[in-house]
Parts: sequence; C-alpha cells; structure tokens
Amino acid sequence: MRALLEESFRAAVAAADPARILAPALPAPPKGRTFVAAVGKAAASMAAALEANWPADAALEGIALTRYRHAVPTRRIRVIEAGHPVPDAAGEAGAREILAAAGALGADDLLIALISGGGSSLLALPLEGLSMDDLKTVTAQLLKSGAPIEDINTVRKHLSAIQGGRLAAACRAPVRALIISDVTGDAPTHIASGPCAPDPTSFDDAVAVLAKHRVAPPAAIAAFLARGAAGAVPETPKPGTPRLAHAENRVIATAHRSLEAAAETFRAAGVTPAILGDTVTGEARDVAKVMAALVREIRGYRAPFAPPVALISGGECTVTIAGEGGRGGRCSEFLLALAVALDAIEGVHALAADTDGIDGSEDNAGAVLVPDSLARARALGLDAARSLAAHDSYGFFAALGDLLVTGPTYTNVNDYRAILVG
Repeated sequence: MRALLEESFRAAVAAADPARILAPALPAPPKGRTFVAAVGKAAASMAAALEANWPADAALEGIALTRYRHAVPTRRIRVIEAGHPVPDAAGEAGAREILAAAGALGADDLLIALISGGGSSLLALPLEGLSMDDLKTVTAQLLKSGAPIEDINTVRKHLSAIQGGRLAAACRAPVRALIISDVTGDAPTHIASGPCAPDPTSFDDAVAVLAKHRVAPPAAIAAFLARGAAGAVPETPKPGTPRLAHAENRVIATAHRSLEAAAETFRAAGVTPAILGDTVTGEARDVAKVMAALVREIRGYRAPFAPPVALISGGECTVTIAGEGGRGGRCSEFLLALAVALDAIEGVHALAADTDGIDGSEDNAGAVLVPDSLARARALGLDAARSLAAHDSYGFFAALGDLLVTGPTYTNVNDYRAILVG
C-alpha cells in the first residue's frame, strides 16, 4: 500500500512535468528577439523545456530565477538561484535584471514569462523607498501568521516593482505568460504574485491583510502602505487596463490535472479513487480532523464510499506557529495530525507531500503514515500529540523512517494528499 501511495505521488508530479506540457503551449518565434523570464521553483526546468523545443536558428536569451538547489542545465537561458520562502539579495538582483531586459524589448520582440509557484519570493524587487531587509521581515511575519498565500501575495504585490502586473506593464513587446499553478482556483494573479496579470487587489486590501493576521510590519512598510491607501503611490495595473492589453496569461498545469493522474494509478490497482478537490485549505490540523471523520464513516458504515478507496485532495493548508515552533512543513503536520485523530484505526495508509519535493523548508517532500506508525512511535518513546503541539512533525516521521524524500521535482502544483482506506 505504501508503494501504491508513492506511485500515485509520482504520477501527480509527472502530470506537471515541464518537459511534457510546455511544448504545445509555446508561441512562434517573433521577427526580433525573444527574452525568457522564468521565475519559480519550476523556472529552470521550464527554461530547459523551452530550449529543447525552440528553433535552433531563432534568437533566444533570458534568465531563470529559481530556488537554491533547483537549477538544471541550460544552454541559452541563464539560471540564477535565490532565496525561498524568504527573499534575498540574489533574487533582488535577478528580478532587477529581468525588469530591465523586459523594458528594453521592442514591438517586434517577444517576452515569454515562464511562471510557477515560489516566484513571489524569488522575484523580489522592492519598490523605491523600501529595503530588502524590510521585505524579508514582513514576509517572515506573514508566513508565521498562518495567512493563506492569496493574502500574503496581496501584500507582496503592493511592495514590489515587478509583481502585480508590473513586469508586463514595463514591456512594449507582446507578452506570453505560461503558468504552472500552485494556488487554489488557478488565478494567474495569485501565482508568483502575478507579474504579468492584472491585480484586482488594492493598497487598502494589503493594509487589511496585515490587520487581519495581526502583523505589525516594519515602520517603513506600514508608512508606505498607508501612503498607497491614501493615493500617494500608484496602484498596480487593474483588470481591463490597456497597459496589459498586450499580455496573455495561460495556465498549462494545475493541481486538479495532477489529482486526475494520481486517480488513474489507484484505479489501475483496483482501488476506487475519490477526488475531494484541489482547493482544500485551512489549518493543517483542522483539515486532518475533517479527513479523519470521513475515514471513520467509511470504515464504520461504508459511506459515502465503499473501501477500498483512495481519498485524494490538493490545495494548500497553513500552519500557524506561536513561539519558535519545531521542524516540519504543512504536509507532514497534516499527516501527524491525521495520525493523532485516527488513533490507529486499522487498514489506513496515507501520504501527504508537496509536489515541489520540499515540505516547508526541510529536505523532505512530506511523509507516509502506515497502520503501525503510532505503535512504533510509542516503542521509541515518542508521543504523537506532544510532537504535534510542538510542530515537530519532521522529527516524528524521521524517527520512524517514514519521511518521503524525493529531492526537488522541478515543478510545483501545490500539495498532494492521499488517504487509502482498505
């Protein structure tokens, strides 16, 4: 059963592999130059896929800005590694280069933006008057607050010189953005903070996000957002603006397509797949309680699904940390909370992992839960509930040898969860 779960995860990742999905979406080369701005955890692999399918005699140059340890070999597009989930100077320098190159293109040229999750942190270029230190501070505060990615990106877009449609607005050439979605709903404005997409949010919304999540940002950021809310700072490009009439945003991979690919794996093994949706959000431990209740219903009453059944879901949970916290990302925290909520119900296996191969900031994609996980933990002197309270899901599953370690997958369609009820 563990092997089947891991096979389903590989199928979900493969469905979003740039080498498989990018070529059919590529535009024809222009009369002039083509500049590629690739940003996100899949930036380098998307750039390599573009190079493999671009005519050898057509001009091509560009920059792929990706997370540390996510580079792959490229020939004509330069790869820069930078900080994620908290931005750094390398990302700032890369973003500045990308913005300058886009601004130098003419009407006969083409800007291809290859966008994937993680780009919000990687494409970090503070607006004039703001510092990278301040941007890093407020990003870390928002991440720790448990705010959903849409809220975090609302703030980021209003502090950035390149996000929230500003990259496309700075370019005179046609813009074609090809996007791998890692957000619920697949709206381009939320993926990597929408560098080529119109932004429906406002400075007022950004201020409200900070208040909602009780974030007290650095004084310079609070003052800047207040000036923006008062109309003293230009807003991001809005839907319907002529400034983005030359930009096309196309989503080429989604979480739901990956869930469908995983479902086929289970179906081929004689297990009924039940896709619960790709928009599952909320606090990881709360989502786990709901999933555990559904498992009990299936085990006790064979409803709403008869076993064997695989409950498959995507989306992005959050983890709110008070104090320093332990080690582990949202996927392994979900799985640990599920273990506690199930309390060793027989015949249940589960996997939760991030499709980019990195759960939070650790070296694992996620973890695997098997029927005897809690018994083995007790034999080692581990208390699952105590580990959960300390947000130490990484330590818990590492001690059991049940971490799922894949390394970077070079794509990203958000989290993948599968609960196999036998």
